[in-house]
Order: sequence, then C-alpha cells, then structure tokens
Amino acid sequence: MAGKARKRAPVLSGGPGEPSLDADPLYDAATLEAQGFDPERDLGFPGLPPFTRGVQPNMYRGRLWTMRQYAGFGTAEESNQRYRYLLEQGQTGLSVAFDLPTQMGFDSDHQKAQGEVGRVGVAVDHIGDMRTLLADLPLDRISTSMTINSTGAILLALYAAVGEEQGVARSALRGTIQND
Repeated sequence: MAGKARKRAPVLSGGPGEPSLDADPLYDAATLEAQGFDPERDLGFPGLPPFTRGVQPNMYRGRLWTMRQYAGFGTAEESNQRYRYLLEQGQTGLSVAFDLPTQMGFDSDHQKAQGEVGRVGVAVDHIGDMRTLLADLPLDRISTSMTINSTGAILLALYAAVGEEQGVARSALRGTIQND
C-alpha cells in the first residue's frame, strides 16, 4: 500500500464556526513514519508514559476498574454511613454528591442556601464536616471522585487535610475533582 496514491477523506465539519477534523482514511506505518511518529515515544507501553495503552501494565486483567456509585445524603453522618455500606458491598471508590450550596460555595446558614441544604447531596461547610464525611474510610485504598464545580479546590484541600490527619500521605490519595 505504501507509495500508492490514496484518496483523502472528506473534511468533517460540524457547521459554521465549529472546528473541522481533517483525517486520512488509513494511517499505516509509512504515513506515521512520514509524520515523525515514534512508537516508543508516542505510543509507549502499557503502564508507562504517555499512557496511550493504559495506566496499568496489564490493564483490567490485573486490577479491575474503580466501581463507584454517585451518592450523598443531607448530612455528613448519613453520607458516611452510606459510603461505608457501599464499600462493604464491594464498591472500590466513592463518588461524592454535594448539595447545591456546597457546590456554589455557600455555608448552610447563608440566606441563599435556604431550602437547598442537603437536598441533592451532602452539605460540607468546613473541615469538621469533611472529617465526619470521611471518618473510618480507607482513604489510602479507595479512589474518591468529587463532582463539585467551582469549589473543587477548596473541597480537595479539605479532603487532603483530613487524609493527612488520618495518617494518609497526600501521595497515597487517589481520585478526581470535577469542575465544569
């Protein structure tokens, strides 16, 4: 196939003002070589940078994906009880649902939080709430996802501080924050 003239794929466009994707119908070894593609540098090996073949050396044959359920109740105590139950049932991570005031950066006693505290997730106003939320959870063995938006950095700092208080090094904490 190398050396043969190939027909160019059409430019895909989503419409006016949207980016287009200019792609070949096939990328063979000659095409990649001509573009300076270096398999060791650009593709790598499983478990090694740039992680295009996955973050685990043997992927999910050796370590199953994280299983988590999006959950959070009105109070830190109720949510902690639910998280412990979910972990006992085999869940391998947490996905924390925060209430709207927490997502917007309002304390529970703020006027704008009225009627919204604890409705769609857990209310976390300060480090004490985070301590209660994470009490007796194996932070060094689970991955925690926090869908939190603009206050993500604050909640991440509280999470790291509580982990530190529990004797878990920051380097041992795993998870993500979502800010969109």
